[in-house]
Amino acid sequence: MALIRWDPFREMSALQERMNRLVSDFRTRAPWAEEEMAQGNWVPAVDIYETKESLVLNVELPGVTKENLSLEVKDNTLTLKGEKKLEKEVKEESYHRMERTYGSFMRAFTLPSTVQQEKVKARFKDGVLEITIPKAEEAKPKQIKVDVG
Repeated sequence: MALIRWDPFREMSALQERMNRLVSDFRTRAPWAEEEMAQGNWVPAVDIYETKESLVLNVELPGVTKENLSLEVKDNTLTLKGEKKLEKEVKEESYHRMERTYGSFMRAFTLPSTVQQEKVKARFKDGVLEITIPKAEEAKPKQIKVDVG
């Protein structure tokens, strides 16, 4: 049997490496993550992009029904609430593995002042909620014709 020399600093080094990874993950979060609030048992993934005409949010909501969704815009804040319910009544002790998450959620996003809050549209299809927020006229890019002469 071979003897292994005990190094008291090896465990400290591993702990420091884990802490560095944790801090690094925290610093690389998206800039809007600080503005949004997430509460509940799970948080749906959201893609946010901008077109010339509007701001668009695509929210993944697999297993959530339209009846269990609520969308509100108030004071430059878009708030999405909902619940994903367990589909079948199966006793918890009967499960071998349960990786999917269930329960209520809430996400809130601060909107820029350059959008028309009163004209928000939402469409729910194939488990994805698409929220379209039109830009105000003054926020849209304008093409300026240059005369030569």
